[in-house]
Amino acid sequence: MAPRANWKGYLKLSLVSCPVALFPAVSRTERISFHLINRDTGHRLRQQYVDSVTGDIVERDEQVRGYEVGKNDYITLEESEIAEQALESTHTIDIETFVPREEIDEVYLDGSYYLAPDDKVADEPFVVIRDAMRKADMVGLARVVLAGRERIVMIEPRDKGLLATTLHYKYEVRDEKPYFESIPDLKLSKDVLDLAAHIIETKRGKFDPEKFEDRYQDALVGLIRAKRAGKPVPAAPQPKTPSNVINLMDALRRSVAAESGRKPAAKANPPAKKVAAKSPAKKRVKKAS
Repeated sequence: MAPRANWKGYLKLSLVSCPVALFPAVSRTERISFHLINRDTGHRLRQQYVDSVTGDIVERDEQVRGYEVGKNDYITLEESEIAEQALESTHTIDIETFVPREEIDEVYLDGSYYLAPDDKVADEPFVVIRDAMRKADMVGLARVVLAGRERIVMIEPRDKGLLATTLHYKYEVRDEKPYFESIPDLKLSKDVLDLAAHIIETKRGKFDPEKFEDRYQDALVGLIRAKRAGKPVPAAPQPKTPSNVINLMDALRRSVAAESGRKPAAKANPPAKKVAAKSPAKKRVKKAS
């Protein structure tokens, strides 16, 4: 059974529209989650909001949103006032433009959602929009209000439906220059690059998400099972600290050997100097008298 929709409304392309539902493409319910517990009583703790000045507990019906305009100076907004500012994108995903997929920088990608028709009447216009996008080999850009804020979404065909990926706004994405500007421009030798390329080639494969297990999650499950059964807590493997690279070529050669499943060839020792063998001293034979 498909999960409950995060959002329901209309997908719109010019004058063509259809009712659709938006479903989360990723689930986090399988992750290990914890509650805070009172160590002495074993009771679960409850989170409460406390007035920062009086120390009094503030109940939900007494809470209101506030925007800070100065030190300890807030403009308060009621939920009804915020709701009145609802945009068209609260109920409609209106595709504004189409662009080639490769033009969208990966750093802008955020969350993924499956977009599907919400009733049988929507099937035909939905398929028209989907197949037209597939034929044009373009992705659509639209806006939708999710979790109280308007998001940009990139829409693209996926199997029989559509995949909607929320995008970050320009102001949310940090400029990479401050992080990379101290990296020097180095001219590497062909031998170094060839060895590194060879290592990459030996590790070539296909993306298979099943090959990547959540080892931390598995470790937590093992820890919980052991404590529940009253068994000793399993010792966690100690992570190995990578050693500093002293000789890059030597490290690359060893890596190639490791990926090839063999020991690196030992460095040839310099040829030993030939030493002329001394003939053994002749023993004097004592003549018998």
